[in-house]
Amino acid sequence: MNIDAQRLVRTFQDLVAIDSPSFHEGAMAAEVRARLESLGLTVREDGAARALDGESGNLFTALPGTPGLPPLLLCAHMDTVEPARGKRAVVGADGTIRSAGDTVLGADDLAAAAAILEVLRVLKEGGLPHRSAELLFTVAEEPYCRGANAFDFSQVTAREAYVFDCDAPMGAAVTAAPTILQFSALVTGRAAHAGFAPEEGLSAIAVAAQALSHLTWGRISPTATLNFGLIEGGLATNIVPDRCLVRGEIRSTDHQEALGLADGVRLGFRRFCDLAGAGLEFTTECPIQAYRTPEDAPVVRRYRAVCEELGLPYEAITSFGGSDNNVLAQQGITGIVCASAMHRCHTCGEYSTVAELTALAELILRLLTRSE
Repeated sequence: MNIDAQRLVRTFQDLVAIDSPSFHEGAMAAEVRARLESLGLTVREDGAARALDGESGNLFTALPGTPGLPPLLLCAHMDTVEPARGKRAVVGADGTIRSAGDTVLGADDLAAAAAILEVLRVLKEGGLPHRSAELLFTVAEEPYCRGANAFDFSQVTAREAYVFDCDAPMGAAVTAAPTILQFSALVTGRAAHAGFAPEEGLSAIAVAAQALSHLTWGRISPTATLNFGLIEGGLATNIVPDRCLVRGEIRSTDHQEALGLADGVRLGFRRFCDLAGAGLEFTTECPIQAYRTPEDAPVVRRYRAVCEELGLPYEAITSFGGSDNNVLAQQGITGIVCASAMHRCHTCGEYSTVAELTALAELILRLLTRSE
């Protein structure tokens, strides 16, 4: 039995029409859950809504299959980036699917969700033999995979995963992705009247500026980047600022390199704070750790074989973006992030195509029906 392209596109359009920005996935989760339950699946929602102060938790279900092969985990996320209110998926005469132009399309990651739902219908209606699968639909993936980080993986038995969440030509797959480490440096100086007694003050902004001017940032190496993205400080133009908060992030495909760079930033700020007599509070958070999936791993070999069957050019990619697969890797699950019929993500120019949506569903179907 083949993928029903028209039904797949309708499902995609239906999902796109549901607002689901991060932490506001309630309506989307209800729709996905209803579609899964209509196929006879038992769906469990976890407590991520409470943990993240969101509308919905992650959804998890298991699809029993032919005994003898271990299950595969299929993963997609239900949230979208803004602007995402009032989205519409408009299908052009050439098969290109775009938004109306004033929002993102939401193919990231609703193309994957629609394709998975279509494959489940094909398997049920066609009675096709297939391996068991576990399905995880996460919330709050866009803000550094907070939904997946809140998920209890003790209920997952699969040790191999396909995460469908990659903006690349069909056939590509991310096999390595970085650690993303966020940091903040709070510099405290001494307030004073900027007109009457500036000598009595110690400008936290000036101290932070000295540190920033002596630190190297941008592309640090072929495997790492460092950025200072937010600076906050001061209360008024006539007050010497006694507080300056600098926040940034480090990305590296080498986790130890990321930790070393963070320590370098801390020492850089410490140096100039000590010279000036300013205080420093330096904190880090690492929501995502780097992973690398070997080319000879079964999860890669299987994907490559299916791509060859479908005439899709396989390509292994090293990404500087994170995904739920980073979290899966920390849980001992070997996975890759597959190209998923999405392009120009995180912009109002985002688009998909009917042909790629269909190819994505066909790829998922073949992954589940292969006897290896």
